[in-house]
Amino acid sequence: MNAGDIAFPNLGIYLKDVPKFFSIFGFEIAFYGLLIGLGVLSGIVMAAHVAKATGQNPDDYWDFAIYAVIFSIVGARIYYVVFSWDYYKDNLLGIFQLRNGGLAIYGGVIAAFVTLFVYCRVKKQNPLLMGDTCMPGLILGQAIGRWGNFMNREVFGEYYAGLFSMQLPVEAVRARDISENIAAHIPEGANYINVHPTFLYESVWNLLVFSALLAFRKHKKFNGEMCLLYFGGYGLGRFVIEGIRTDTLFLPGTTISVSQVLALVMVIASAAVDLAVRMKMRRQPD
Repeated sequence: MNAGDIAFPNLGIYLKDVPKFFSIFGFEIAFYGLLIGLGVLSGIVMAAHVAKATGQNPDDYWDFAIYAVIFSIVGARIYYVVFSWDYYKDNLLGIFQLRNGGLAIYGGVIAAFVTLFVYCRVKKQNPLLMGDTCMPGLILGQAIGRWGNFMNREVFGEYYAGLFSMQLPVEAVRARDISENIAAHIPEGANYINVHPTFLYESVWNLLVFSALLAFRKHKKFNGEMCLLYFGGYGLGRFVIEGIRTDTLFLPGTTISVSQVLALVMVIASAAVDLAVRMKMRRQPD
């Protein structure tokens, strides 16, 4: 394989010279950043659309988005660096090299929710209502943004030779993302690896959650329930998919995946809170 090739051989898909960048007036623009940006914009547009459909002011969501985007990027990078500190402690300048990837969606989501509650407190808005309105856009943006990982040849899983197996040239990926299991299955004399396309799995799962959120929107029983559905749905998929990935972040000093821990907490907590609120509502007199 050439350095720029990406293949799904068992599906008969062979992509030649897939670029990571393109140039405009001599300035290189990374497809990773472009797709992340497209995901963010799509999410904001979707939130504004849902706001209009539910009788809210879409301008409130465009205003909120300005703050949410900035702090989410900062939060996503801080989260990634904190749980990859062994790599960055001797490469401090690398912390600022976002063009090479390294944004953890959990950090971005946490920062976005903190920003939401601060924004709503200042603007005297209902944070649970705004959160519900934003959830379809958030998961849609995540589904689109995952394709930035595809362009960067990152966020892939362990060795896999099944139907959806993805082939990547060894020189096109980060050495630390190639596990011992993957390396052991590199064919003799070959320069490529066969892996799970976990970025694709998560993108498809996120689209399913997006569809579920849209379908459930008119049936929610209380403000905040869409947020709970997002946490439970996204967390369930992430818990499974994270177990396949080779670039997972671990709790310091352990081999426990921090993303799987958070995902499990999200699933259990969201289900418990939803059940508790619904039971409380049933006990209340009409």
